[in-house]
Amino acid sequence: MTSTITGGPALRQQRELVTSIPGPVSQQLMTRKTAAVPKGVGLTLPIFVEAAGGGVVRDVDGNTLIDFGSGIAVTGVGNSAPAVVDAVTAQVAQFTHTCFTITGYEGYVEVAEALNRLTPGDFDKRTALFNSGAEAVENAVKIARHFTGKQAVVAFDHGYHGRTNLTMALTAKSMPYKSGFGPFAPEVYRAPMSYPYRDALLMGERHANDGAAAARRAILQIEKQIGAANLAALIIEPIQGEGGFVVPAEGYLPTLLAWARENGVVFIADEVQTGFARTGDFFACEHEGIEPDLIVTAKGIAGGLPLSAVTGRAEIMDSAHAGGLGGTYGGNPIACAAAIATIRSFEEDGLVERARAIGEQFIARLTELKAADARIGDVRGRGAMVAIELVDPTTGDPDAALTSAVAAKAHAAGVVLLTCGTYGNVIRFLPPLTIDDALIADGLDVVAEALATT
Repeated sequence: MTSTITGGPALRQQRELVTSIPGPVSQQLMTRKTAAVPKGVGLTLPIFVEAAGGGVVRDVDGNTLIDFGSGIAVTGVGNSAPAVVDAVTAQVAQFTHTCFTITGYEGYVEVAEALNRLTPGDFDKRTALFNSGAEAVENAVKIARHFTGKQAVVAFDHGYHGRTNLTMALTAKSMPYKSGFGPFAPEVYRAPMSYPYRDALLMGERHANDGAAAARRAILQIEKQIGAANLAALIIEPIQGEGGFVVPAEGYLPTLLAWARENGVVFIADEVQTGFARTGDFFACEHEGIEPDLIVTAKGIAGGLPLSAVTGRAEIMDSAHAGGLGGTYGGNPIACAAAIATIRSFEEDGLVERARAIGEQFIARLTELKAADARIGDVRGRGAMVAIELVDPTTGDPDAALTSAVAAKAHAAGVVLLTCGTYGNVIRFLPPLTIDDALIADGLDVVAEALATT
């Protein structure tokens, strides 16, 4: 498959290394970065990019790497997609900022209308725009608390929701996201997640794949430790991202949603990483027919520009008083122009279907690798959101060292590869939906070689 919407500079869609990784210019820039930027702002790959498009990035030394990361699921339509570039260029020529809460502009309203139409649920909706996923999560919780008059919020094991104070409290993993940064926001509680691979190791396949039973276990804990009368919201990723691309067992999400409905608890779906065609549907909630009360989106929404949103039931969203929601840059006109073009590409350029085809290619090859390598404990995911979990083949214990070593070898060979997982033992694949099949095959060959030699 050759994309017709790759855009950007004229980049050859193939992996090509002309220096070692990192090259000399990237090394020079890394020296400058070390002197100018805090250590806490790390780089997964020690390279600096000068151009990107389709399924590749080119660094300042002229190396072309296969992009299996999409800037963490952001550039689904590719870097510098022509429609996005044109929309942004036109908007910059008109105006760059007014602050929507001071003087409005049509772009904000148009993005809100699109999200109200596209997000799951056949009911009246409203959308508020923000800048980052964490900011949108904070606002979703804020709205739910205001609407219900209650304070407690439940998040789930292995969940990730951001790095601000409240979202750190919601996030499960300590290092590197939370360690040393407390105290955290109060009235945040945690419930067990359905994690079929790990649950099978503990309880057996039958229990691991019973999503309804897993949800009932979580609900019993919530009722015992918090009480529905005190609970404003549940917040959950339909497929967990940073936690390891954990796909809950079928029935888990619908059972939680039904309980929330029965008990006046707002159900918040965090689709920051899963939204916008990534999983082979426009939103991951659609796989099980979930209609959340509030849905949080970001990342893939605007082709790489900073934008996020909270979309939800009109009565919940309208409960906040005038001036209670907003922000100086929230829904800025340039990002809105990019989002309108990006959403149109998702709808008109077959990218939802492309995500499914990409997923089939990844799952097929990774399943072959798993059959020959017992260190691959699990292959999972949906659409163009796929992962492998690497383990000790004897015990099933997570093998973070192997994961890091495989990723490092892939980086050196010219593949942008990301790791994740509560235990640091998951390799995730998040290619742009504009990537060619040949690049996928080449990149997976690199991963296979890295595994075979580690």
